[in-house]
Amino acid sequence: MALLLDQQFAPLPDTNEIATKTFLESVAHLPPFFDCLGSKVFAPIKADINGNITKIKAVYDSDPVKYETLQQILLIEKSIYGSEWPKVGATLALMWLKRGLRFIQILLQSLADGERDEDNPNLIRINITKAYDQALKRYHGWIVQKVFKAALFAAPCRSDFLKALSKDQEVAEEDCLAKMRQFLINFTATVDAIYDMYSIMNAELDYLV
Repeated sequence: MALLLDQQFAPLPDTNEIATKTFLESVAHLPPFFDCLGSKVFAPIKADINGNITKIKAVYDSDPVKYETLQQILLIEKSIYGSEWPKVGATLALMWLKRGLRFIQILLQSLADGERDEDNPNLIRINITKAYDQALKRYHGWIVQKVFKAALFAAPCRSDFLKALSKDQEVAEEDCLAKMRQFLINFTATVDAIYDMYSIMNAELDYLV
């Protein structure tokens, strides 16, 4: 779990406001997560996350005080773009980024909860499928869905995946899962807060790619 623990997500304040700077610093460490899944089919998700981080960072860097929190970004862009919002700017980038983050969160939570395929206990297809179905599938057309199904057969076994998360160090599975649960505390709270923000501001879009 060294890969994820390199940059823990910060605990949220009572207001659930998310500081843009610390959020960007934390998510910047996440794209290599998809390398641990082995298949190059996951490369587009990794590239999408990288691209959306870059777009949000560009907006933040243009005025760090003005865009101090993610909530401020959405509020200000709503006033700037009018009827084009929310399908524009950092608002759109964060909308897609949160879906990639939810995929990671559900996959890790499924592993941490001990969910397994009883017939193939060392495979993680059941965990990846759950994460994809809940976080991304509804936004993908049938072609993208077929590509994902093909990727499942190239997914690494459970032990290789956990080893990759630990940067190829030999770590006991329970130790790795304990660190995973630790990482998930603030990470899940952050992802949930972003989803809540989009719901409250009616900024969610359901179009397919």
